[in-house]
Amino acid sequence: MRFATYESADGRDRVGVLSDNTLHGLDTEKSLVDLLTAGDDALIAAGTDALNPPHETIAWESARIKGLLRPPSMRDSMCFHEHIRNARGSDIDERHSRYPAFYFSNPAGVIGPYDEVAISPGCEQFDYELEIAAVIGTAGSNIRPQDAAAHIAGYTIYCDWSARDIQMDEMVVGLGPAKGKDGATTLGPVLVTADELEPFRKNKGFDLAMTVAINGQPFSAGNWSTIDWSFDDVVAYTSRGTHLVPGDVLGSGTVGRGCLLEHFRMDPDGFRGWLAPGDEVVLEVERIGQLRQKVVAAPERHPLSSGH
Repeated sequence: MRFATYESADGRDRVGVLSDNTLHGLDTEKSLVDLLTAGDDALIAAGTDALNPPHETIAWESARIKGLLRPPSMRDSMCFHEHIRNARGSDIDERHSRYPAFYFSNPAGVIGPYDEVAISPGCEQFDYELEIAAVIGTAGSNIRPQDAAAHIAGYTIYCDWSARDIQMDEMVVGLGPAKGKDGATTLGPVLVTADELEPFRKNKGFDLAMTVAINGQPFSAGNWSTIDWSFDDVVAYTSRGTHLVPGDVLGSGTVGRGCLLEHFRMDPDGFRGWLAPGDEVVLEVERIGQLRQKVVAAPERHPLSSGH
């Protein structure tokens, strides 16, 4: 089943089930996080009820699709080692083979799959990152890898928009990716329940193509099956010593060659340049869908007392 959040005819956000390119609105004003909190069975039951009969129907092409959900927390991991090698231009630290390192991101920065995305204030090296995210459906703590699948409601596309120059500046002083990742994250267009992807399982992921086009030109291409850490391990590691709750989002990190930084590091002389106002970026994951977003100019940057 495929769930999306859209603007209803009454102007309110509503959850719908996507079937045959039509959104079937649920007869409830509950958010997707609310529905996830009620449990997997309740989510599927609500989706089934929406199909006969729906509260309303609307063609996907004419609907205003919103950010999929407002997660209680967002963690972004580093699961594709090819990305790390390409971005750093060297072998990766052996600790990446011990655990799927992650950082916390900003739930307030979630935007919709067709929204404009503004460059971060002061940024001159704006980048996309093509990722997958697992959405938690069942709460838990200290989850074992072999039990993790039961805690995942489904998957969506995750685009981590990155201010690379700000990010690198922060990391030099040991702060990690903080303000450089604070501007926007796209989740969507749909939450695909895990059962729909099971036939495509391969290696530690799924045999599903992941691609990016910029201004209509194909640019990045990868495959989910090349992931080095499964989401079973990600759920287990992120829940270690803490508690995951319904709606929590766990990003995979960038698929190999799935961002501009990698292309810049691998071929600086042939680099196309960073994203600029007016660029259209289309990110797609097979069987999940497509994000189509226009880059717009940054808001004004207000200098601090230091002048920075």
